[in-house]
Amino acid sequence: MDIEDQWVVLLREGISIAFYMRPPHELMASAVWRALERYRQAISPRQLGWYVDYSGDWQPLDSEGEAVIRQRLLAPSALVELIERPDSVTGIAFKYQGRSKAAAGFEIEDRENSCALEFHLPVEFLDERGPEWIRSLAIDLGRELPWNSGHTGLSLELGSWPKTLTPRLHEATRRYPGFDLNRLNTLALYLGTKLRPPAWLTFLGPPVLNELGGTEGLRSRLHSPSTQVEALSPDRAVVSLGPVPEAGDLEAGDTLPAYRELSRVLEPWLYAHKGAWGDFTEAEVRQWERRFL
Repeated sequence: MDIEDQWVVLLREGISIAFYMRPPHELMASAVWRALERYRQAISPRQLGWYVDYSGDWQPLDSEGEAVIRQRLLAPSALVELIERPDSVTGIAFKYQGRSKAAAGFEIEDRENSCALEFHLPVEFLDERGPEWIRSLAIDLGRELPWNSGHTGLSLELGSWPKTLTPRLHEATRRYPGFDLNRLNTLALYLGTKLRPPAWLTFLGPPVLNELGGTEGLRSRLHSPSTQVEALSPDRAVVSLGPVPEAGDLEAGDTLPAYRELSRVLEPWLYAHKGAWGDFTEAEVRQWERRFL
């Protein structure tokens, strides 16, 4: 997009690693900090350079900014967004919304609140570092986190969502089902223990994995030759849908059958968003969420 004679990238293809956690932030603040540090080591020599202050403005992540972020992450609740550059999306970003046990509504029975964490990687890393490197990093980032679910795969990274981008997003999400479109702030409020649609790597923990009969019960329901189910602990597993993430192409007949099989197995637990999502109407969101069914 051309803004005041400067080209600004508001939308790009990338890779998203996301985890959703039911425990309140204060119980896992240190683990989130360690995951951020692990991510920063992994993306080197690329680096996070800016953060969003509480006024919504970008500030440099200098020594003063580092102190601010550490203070935020180790507080009872946290809202943190870090990026590589403030003027364009680059594929390097960290986003976290951690809700405190003291937050209004957190202790309500059948509550929907959760803590949501997302790491972004440039899509070029698939060629430069390889899919196995990305898979190992995703598992490592989630190792200490008490996640209930998560996913890693191709995504569309948005710097902002002006209405001029909506036609392109419609086209991309309708034709290429393997691309995710994440709205972390919304998911932190409403996802709870429900699941996002399947991705290249789908992380499953309590309570859903238990209700599926554990790792063996889940494995027995999946028959695609490209699908692998790996136990990460007694109550957590990761499902890998092939050796590399795939976008699919419905116009070319590439419907991602392994993703569809997993989606059918997980359908009773899939999240159904209420209301609009960015500039998509509720009906458009529902169609997109059910793209594998």
